[in-house]
Amino acid sequence: MKDDMIYGRNPVIEALKTGTTTIDKVFLQDGLRHSQMQEILRLCKEGNILYRFVDKRKLDSLCDGENHQGAVAAIASHSYVEVADILALAESKGESPFLVIADGISDPHNLGSIIRSANAAGAHGVIIPKNRSVSLNATVSKVAAGAVEYTPVARVTNLARTIESLKKAGVWIVGTALEGSQMHTQCSLTGPLGIVIGSEGEGMSRLVRESCDFLVKIPMIGKIESLNASVAAGVLLYEAVRQKLEKGELS
Repeated sequence: MKDDMIYGRNPVIEALKTGTTTIDKVFLQDGLRHSQMQEILRLCKEGNILYRFVDKRKLDSLCDGENHQGAVAAIASHSYVEVADILALAESKGESPFLVIADGISDPHNLGSIIRSANAAGAHGVIIPKNRSVSLNATVSKVAAGAVEYTPVARVTNLARTIESLKKAGVWIVGTALEGSQMHTQCSLTGPLGIVIGSEGEGMSRLVRESCDFLVKIPMIGKIESLNASVAAGVLLYEAVRQKLEKGELS
């Protein structure tokens, strides 16, 4: 059995009922009619667990051809926290909130690298959306090289709404975009700060972009128009670290 998968109708039902395992998403075989499938669907809706109907071939690939009975649950390699927990962590350290907001990162290697860079830079946490994002799976944890044990990750239903709440709490939100009005080195990245990193293909979603306080761009000297998402995160994080060290916010 894969470490990040639970398969079989009864095992999936028990995992949903007990709640001792953090389930990211449930995959159900499309067109399969069975009372236990209806029970799984009901538990997903009650627990606000994402679910998808897929064909049998998809389920076969998820569990390497093992007998899944039409139900597979992808489990998180680490538990999620609330955004309030990340802010409380910053407060407990006597520091301004320093966050990374990953808007729709789909590659687990990128998310793992972002979490690792966030930890190295002293960020208090990472925020990801519940939809349109890779979850804390085994690959993310492996690439993060242990950082998920120290850098909390919050998963939220509405990223734009979460950003608005952070702004009301005094956190400045900076987004990265080619059309940014200033270079990343020309803006203030000190104080309470949330750095938004857009998805690999499309960048930030429209609502998230509109929620940012300002947009910055990283200079691109060569022929390629943009950096890998995790590399862009590292560049912004360490510019913030440089500025925070100069201002005495970090020791």
